[in-house]
Amino acid sequence: MKIIRYPKREQWAEICQRPHLDMTQLQTTVSGVLADVRQHGDEAVRKYEQQFDHVALASLAVTEAEINEAETQVSDELKQAIKLAHENIYKFHEAQQFTGRKITTREGVVCWQKSVAIERVGLYIPGGTAPLFSTVLMLAAPAKIAGCKEIVLCTPPNREGKINPSILVAARIAGVSKIFKIGGVQAIGAMAYGTESVPKVYKIFGPGNQYVMAAKQQVSMGDVAIDMPAGPSEVCVLADEQANASFVAADLLSQAEHGIDSQVLMVTTSEAMLTQVQQEVERQLDLLPRKEIAARALENSRLVLVQTSDEMMALSNAYAPEHLIIQTANYEQMAESVVNAGSVFLGQYACESAGDYASGTNHTLPTHGYATAYSGVNLDSYCRKITFQHLSEEGIRQIGHAVELMAEAEQLDAHKNAMTVRLNALK
Repeated sequence: MKIIRYPKREQWAEICQRPHLDMTQLQTTVSGVLADVRQHGDEAVRKYEQQFDHVALASLAVTEAEINEAETQVSDELKQAIKLAHENIYKFHEAQQFTGRKITTREGVVCWQKSVAIERVGLYIPGGTAPLFSTVLMLAAPAKIAGCKEIVLCTPPNREGKINPSILVAARIAGVSKIFKIGGVQAIGAMAYGTESVPKVYKIFGPGNQYVMAAKQQVSMGDVAIDMPAGPSEVCVLADEQANASFVAADLLSQAEHGIDSQVLMVTTSEAMLTQVQQEVERQLDLLPRKEIAARALENSRLVLVQTSDEMMALSNAYAPEHLIIQTANYEQMAESVVNAGSVFLGQYACESAGDYASGTNHTLPTHGYATAYSGVNLDSYCRKITFQHLSEEGIRQIGHAVELMAEAEQLDAHKNAMTVRLNALK
């Protein structure tokens, strides 16, 4: 990890830079696959499953028998852990339900909002080096609470045409209605356009590699909504002299093992803490099965020493991390100053892994600085707010002349007339 001591403000932009990815060739590949899936449906999907996942599929849909088989392959202990996590995620997101109220803006003019679920949503669940069955819970639980009528899940199969059993068990627990053995760009295309097997959805959720992210962004330009733009995963840890260096190092490495393009950042006010964390990262790294991946990610990562806790927080807000861990004595006070972050973890014991799995908050979060403008996935992500209004005769009298004047000033005569004919009817 690169060590930066007492950087000047003009250096912050460089500190906040994410790993640069050349997407030119990737975008061309993605657009070609998407066009093929749009035109040829299931036939193209099966072709790309053969090409990329190295499996020949007779059917794309997962059967009930396959889900029952998966149940026998997952230990009771893991099933209970999945159920515990699902209960917490459900409880947290259920509390986000919206209740609109009618507002009288003028006598006779009543306006209100109603929250309506997106009828059909698509969930993409990565299944490569780390099959993310936890993401099934994160995406499906709020979809069920919102009342989405159809939840479509796509995830890549292995070379035997099987889905990771933990993904199928999590899908059953979370109430997913349709599951398909499709990965990568072809999965995004299938859900965006619809095929003979896969229903077209109205919004796609879920993480993925660079190809999946590029595909989501391409289809969002006209065919389907997506949860958010996203890049590689990241964490920022703020630590003072009282932090636990072993905990900080563990948190940095837990994020670094996601992928070689992940990034971790520690900002501290203590030279001693910086040294201890550096040593702990090296010690713990040697113990990881995914050591090579984490080591590559650490090449993109930084340990930063600053003067004050205010500077520490200001740098974090400039970075806008996906995950922010505040391991300081005054973490509650620091938390009040958080402006840009996807999800925040407070105190020594709030490790990012808790939010990734079982505390109840959602782990599908904005990355690559998008936390300056985007929220993580939440119940509202699955809903639309539809506005309603009712005007009585008195309401027309209250606002009618103002509407006429404004429409006339904008030279929209038909707009003005729509109000004028009503006002004349009241005379």
